[in-house]
Amino acid sequence: MPKQNFTPALLMSFVIIGIIVCLVLFPHDGFQAALRGVAIWWDVLFPALFPFFVISEIMLGFGIVHFFGTLLDPMMRPVFRIPGIGGFVMAMGFAAGYPVAAKLTAQLWEQKLVNREEGERLVAFTTSSDPIFLIGAVSIGFFHDATLAFILAIAHYGGSFMIGLIMRFHGRKALPTPGPPRERGSIWKQAFQTMHSARLRDGRSLGTLLSESILHSLRLMFVVGGLVVFFSVVLEVLTSAQVMNVFYLLITSLLSITGLPHELSQAVMNGLFEVTLGAKAAGGAPASIALSSKVAIGAFILSWAGMSVHAQIVSLLSHTNMRYLPFLFARLLHGILSAAIVLLIWEPMQRFRSPQAVFLPYYEENSPVISYLKLIFPISAMVFVGAFAVIMSLFLAYSLLRLVYEKVGGTR
Repeated sequence: MPKQNFTPALLMSFVIIGIIVCLVLFPHDGFQAALRGVAIWWDVLFPALFPFFVISEIMLGFGIVHFFGTLLDPMMRPVFRIPGIGGFVMAMGFAAGYPVAAKLTAQLWEQKLVNREEGERLVAFTTSSDPIFLIGAVSIGFFHDATLAFILAIAHYGGSFMIGLIMRFHGRKALPTPGPPRERGSIWKQAFQTMHSARLRDGRSLGTLLSESILHSLRLMFVVGGLVVFFSVVLEVLTSAQVMNVFYLLITSLLSITGLPHELSQAVMNGLFEVTLGAKAAGGAPASIALSSKVAIGAFILSWAGMSVHAQIVSLLSHTNMRYLPFLFARLLHGILSAAIVLLIWEPMQRFRSPQAVFLPYYEENSPVISYLKLIFPISAMVFVGAFAVIMSLFLAYSLLRLVYEKVGGTR
């Protein structure tokens, strides 16, 4: 009989007991943190995520996802080494924010449309903030400067594409998922045929599909809300118990090495647990700190996404064979890249900053739910279309480089 290692279980037990003790010692702080977590879930996450959860379920049932998969397969495989269906996941992930991409990837794995390595690559670079949260909540709500949205968007989404190109080398020895059979005729016709076949295999009526999509999305939203409240409470009670001081010292040392102000250590610590709390702390940092440093930390927090989002991803992928470590590595690297991009483009982007942000939406802090419902679809649609445009551009660049390489190789 193999020897069992109880060390991880014991450590987890001590951590849980410690959190319970902190909750008993600081009940008021924990209660206030729970209220803040519920407010974040209801005001920001529910209106931003729930429509996309339902829409993604319906699109899978109707075969629309399979349509895009066939259409994008010739472009996604050479660039990112994932099936074409990953292009739709990427567009939805960028438009709807975390954890929509992980939810779609788990469903594709269940349907055997991606394997473990492809799913890990896909989740690693498609997990991102939605544009409404980036613009309305972070740029306007926390930093009170709408012109920062362009810098944050370039750093955040640009870093995502860089992670996608880096992660294409992950699992190089794994066999790829077979692509759609190459047939003569238009690829559009083949895509529509694939969509029709997927719809027939699903077989649910429109009413059944809609009701099941809503019920499943509601269950998932309560899981997301519970994790946000949990991590908000844990962070607050551990801070009240002075347990976080050790981590503050470690983060302060790391910030000193990078040249960033140590006053931003609290924002980093909050962001390690929950992205909203961290971004709010970065925006509310003292005015004496350089704005570029605060925005760089904000970009890091957005890309790291917080342990709350990490827990959501783990929960969504728990029934698959996809591993957490590649996702963890990608989030950390994405955060570092995003912060570095902000610092690199800060000076060149100053000429594009203007007091009047004509093309940015108006966000009302007093009525966040109404603001989100008014803005989420047009802005997310722009990001959705933009993601496909970037896929096309990367494919054209890849094809051009390959053609040049073949020409050069042919002349040797």
